[in-house]
Amino acid sequence: MEGTRSAGIPDTVVVVGAGVVGLSTAWFLQENGIGVTVVDRGRVASGASWGNAGWLSPGLALPLNEPGVVRYGARALVDPRAPLSIASLTEPGLVRFLTRFALNSRASAWRRALEGTLPLNRACLEAYDVLADAGVAVGDTTSPITALFSSERAAAHLLAELRGAAAAGLPLRFDALTGAQAHAALPQAAERVRAGVRIEGQRYLNPGVFTEALAASVRRRGGTVVEDFEVAGLEYDSGTGLTVRSTQGETESAGAVVVATGAWLGRQGGEWGIRVAMGAGRGYSFLVPTAQPFAGPVYLPEVRVACTPHSGGLRLAGTMEFHSPDAPVNPARPRAIADSARGFLRGLRLEERSDEWVGPRPVTDDGLPLVGRTRVPGLYVAGGHGMWGLTQGPVTGRLLAEAISTGKTPDALRPLDPLR
Repeated sequence: MEGTRSAGIPDTVVVVGAGVVGLSTAWFLQENGIGVTVVDRGRVASGASWGNAGWLSPGLALPLNEPGVVRYGARALVDPRAPLSIASLTEPGLVRFLTRFALNSRASAWRRALEGTLPLNRACLEAYDVLADAGVAVGDTTSPITALFSSERAAAHLLAELRGAAAAGLPLRFDALTGAQAHAALPQAAERVRAGVRIEGQRYLNPGVFTEALAASVRRRGGTVVEDFEVAGLEYDSGTGLTVRSTQGETESAGAVVVATGAWLGRQGGEWGIRVAMGAGRGYSFLVPTAQPFAGPVYLPEVRVACTPHSGGLRLAGTMEFHSPDAPVNPARPRAIADSARGFLRGLRLEERSDEWVGPRPVTDDGLPLVGRTRVPGLYVAGGHGMWGLTQGPVTGRLLAEAISTGKTPDALRPLDPLR
């Protein structure tokens, strides 16, 4: 193991987790002259980074603990088709998480989370541009996101959230659409669509392809990416640093370790002084052929479904299913997504679904990610972004790499302190 450069700044870092957040942290550590090894229990992008909607959408990356979310939670207990689903209250820690999440689903807590994540949303697209300028095959497309609603009253809730985000300082351009304007902008809109909202300046990409490209760039720049490395333990030595040990007895040692394991982070955080509760909010997606191509992403807020052009068809993503991150696909969830989208969009061959997928998203009880130092010397965490890990992943990695390489916490990370 290499020594430290000076004053506790590591020469090498092990990053646990080869998703967007972990690989972005590794990439930006390399930018700061620090050697990296990335390990993952599975393959690159095998968690929530593979089959998500692929949106880079700072305009919609709003905290999940919105004041009306408790109403959805009550429905989830009785309606298996609800966008929010609670698989079983017997899951370890789930009742505690849901209780604390509900208590934080009030206007003041949502506003605090909105202001705390504002620096990430303001800088997230720039971080992608840095990657692209350095040769990472980002492959993103700039496009407005069009939200469709069954009534102007239904559209009012999203418009109020967007106005609140704009008032808080997020650069946003959006327009309310009448029913006629929504149909003109999107010929695939179904008859029941009576209103819309168009959010300008957003982007989308293929998340799996991008994550693979990011891993390839880390390797080209001298980093190591080790797959099928399931961590069994972490050992700290005041003289030599940290050692990560796998279930097979393999070890990786470095001056610091970053844990970016997504929804699995909640299983370990208590040992490191993290008091914020975390749940695995699993999202589902699948691909469908379409009668005609879609020009850009479509959002269906009333049923919480995101639709993205993909492989000549459309990827539909939705559901917030609180369940074990390792549980298999529940076939009822893709069917529910398909049924709910049917009322808003035409020309989808929903019976020809393919690539059904589920990925666990790390949701914190207060709507703020966990990024920074833990109480274990040299141990950092990066996660808890909820549905917005893809949007906020690279900027998170950039900020955390700055903190590790300088020993100083950037102002943007202070609200995200894992020990808060």
